[in-house]
Amino acid sequence: MLLCFVAVKAQAVEMADEMRSSGKIYVVIGTIVIVFAGLAIYLFSIDRRLKKIEKEK
Repeated sequence: MLLCFVAVKAQAVEMADEMRSSGKIYVVIGTIVIVFAGLAIYLFSIDRRLKKIEKEK
């Protein structure tokens, strides 16, 4: 099992190096940042609406 983990880790490092050298890693990071920012904005808006509903009751 440990050997399998080492092989997967080595493949991930090679893939990251390849993406970094071609400049695609920045697209991946940008996409992840946009998705997390969207989720954060969505959760804050839901929280604000729930607080408003709780105050009315």
